Amino acid sequence: MNAIVDKPTINTSQLIHEILVRHADLPGSLLPILHAIQDALGFIPSDSVGDISLALNISRAEVHGVITYYHHFRTDKPGRNIVQICRAEACQSMGSEQLFAHAEKHLGCKTHQTTADGFATLEAAYCLGLCASSPAISINDEVHARVTPEIFDALIAEIREKA
Repeated sequence: MNAIVDKPTINTSQLIHEILVRHADLPGSLLPILHAIQDALGFIPSDSVGDISLALNISRAEVHGVITYYHHFRTDKPGRNIVQICRAEACQSMGSEQLFAHAEKHLGCKTHQTTADGFATLEAAYCLGLCASSPAISINDEVHARVTPEIFDALIAEIREKA
């Protein structure tokens, strides 16, 4: 997947309505709805929680609880690039916490935040499937193994050059 690009101006309410119409009658539809909204917009707008709860006949608190429980979902518009660093046990044992601290310093933002210039959003991941070659990161869904702070800096520089 390439970097997130600004999507053409769309009617967010209409898009969410269409997603709700497609999924609302399916059993267990909350997660597919949330995924569809985030796939379409890059995040789940907080003002959509009421529409989702009405369509599914569940409380706003239940919808909010699911959104905030799963690390995958975000409620703010992300940066143009999504940087995820694995924080699962195998990666932790190989230095992912130090790599995460380096990434926060290098990017100038904390987890679940976006850089001031909108370049990147930094997120934690909990297993990218490269346990044997950790620490692993993902940048725009492209996974990298055995990442050191120097490799991280080079990957970010490469993406900045392409922008």
